[in-house]
Amino acid sequence: MTAKLNYDVLVIGSGAAGLTLALHLASDLRVAVLSKGQLSEGSTFWAQGGVAAVLDDSDTVDAHVQDTLVAGAGLCHEEAVRQIVGDSRDAIGWLVGQGVPFTRERREDGSETDDFHLTREGGHSHRRIIHAADATGAAIFNTLLRRAQEHSNIELLQDRVAVDLITRSKLGLDGDNRCLGAYVLNRQTGSVETFAARFTVLATGGASKVYLYTSNPDSASGDGIAMAWRAGCRVANMEFNQFHPTCLYHPKAKSFLVTEALRGEGAVLKLPDGTRFMPRFDQRAELAPRDIVARAIDHEMKRLGLDCVYLDITHKPADFIRSHFPTVYERCLQFGMDITREAIPVVPAAHYTCGGVMVDENGHTDVPGLYAIGETSFTGLHGANRMASNSLLECIVYGRAASRDILANLDQAQSSADLPAWDESRVTDSDEDVIISHNWDELRRFMWDYVGIVRTTKRLQRAKHRVDMLLAEIHEFYSNYTVTRDLLELRNLAVVADLIIRSAMLRKESRGLHYTLDYPAQADEPVDTILQPPSAGD
Repeated sequence: MTAKLNYDVLVIGSGAAGLTLALHLASDLRVAVLSKGQLSEGSTFWAQGGVAAVLDDSDTVDAHVQDTLVAGAGLCHEEAVRQIVGDSRDAIGWLVGQGVPFTRERREDGSETDDFHLTREGGHSHRRIIHAADATGAAIFNTLLRRAQEHSNIELLQDRVAVDLITRSKLGLDGDNRCLGAYVLNRQTGSVETFAARFTVLATGGASKVYLYTSNPDSASGDGIAMAWRAGCRVANMEFNQFHPTCLYHPKAKSFLVTEALRGEGAVLKLPDGTRFMPRFDQRAELAPRDIVARAIDHEMKRLGLDCVYLDITHKPADFIRSHFPTVYERCLQFGMDITREAIPVVPAAHYTCGGVMVDENGHTDVPGLYAIGETSFTGLHGANRMASNSLLECIVYGRAASRDILANLDQAQSSADLPAWDESRVTDSDEDVIISHNWDELRRFMWDYVGIVRTTKRLQRAKHRVDMLLAEIHEFYSNYTVTRDLLELRNLAVVADLIIRSAMLRKESRGLHYTLDYPAQADEPVDTILQPPSAGD
């Protein structure tokens, strides 16, 4: 008999957005927060940068808004940008109140002042990035997690993988298509549990694991986007995926980013024969913006059939390298590479999903009772290219906004404790798990080759053909075998890959992060790419 659980609010995802919302609701409501593995598995924990906010007297909301609009290449929704930036000071104040140890200015004697240290990143016209050294995400996550653990109304559940949302339409009920909860795989017991909730919140992060190379943890498989799509939600601007130019290329290195600061201190990009190539692409060479550097690396890799290129800083003194880049030095040393003596193998890596589930100013989706916050959502903030450190701000602001909306609409939702249990009567355990791993690898490789940094219509058509076949295979597998985390993530990745490909095929221009050789010019009118789902009961 599978378990049936009942909460006021079900939060799927345990990062900054989900924990912020839970903490704002827990005084009034019972909240469950689910994590696919360990609670720290999401992207928040690994965020190195900071939070963009208007905190200095010389800075203004208008300046932050304008910087964001420029970075977004004409596709940002100014009202949403203004809402998020306008709430930035209060959002930071709340984080400080929770105890997040942001870095402070220091006096000459080394003692801390009361003022926070603000740094500046690409695209920002002012110093407005508040941070906790170079591990801001971990500082925010650890602080919010401690607060959540202290609260009796918040239940934190690990090893829970959401299978699908439960809606009235899927159950064949009349009336609106309200979300009633979710079916969730308990990885410890192997059974699927039924979670009933008055409100359900998707805070599942992005979908960068759809690509062969990514800076994201394994959990970034687009689960919330895929589940929302299947439940009847529109998605927007899925073609815009931000790529970081330099991720360490090594079979065991997984998601390690090689900081842009190396290029800032004189590191140069080279081909395997030692030839430098960036000056051919931009007069700023290695100091060109991220998207230009990523496209140049991608071009050379495709032109020459390379697995990677090389980032070389060996011309600098060894002591300088070790003192300025201790983390990169130590990490590369673990893989047998001494960066004081040899170049670092690097590839661009999928980094951030700028599109997602369409929501209003409160994080509410097209489905009543269902919210989406953080990277899984499309708010209009990022447009065609995300500006650095706006993402964590969006998580906090929308976590707070969604909590206020839920509290204002409590009278509209009663929990349905009598939801049907998950039906496992017609499935068997699979002895063909190799199919899952093979399809996983095939999907991520053709997405990298055909729907990556530089696209063409022919590449997109090839990708669409392959994803259609994969979707059919995965559907058959899903229908006949017991669900596992790997199968559920593959199913969701294939759905998200299809949404990315379809969105990219619809955009007949190059704008921001979407660059196609067949339409290199930017269209006169910026238009969002919006995909309408099939009926929720399909």
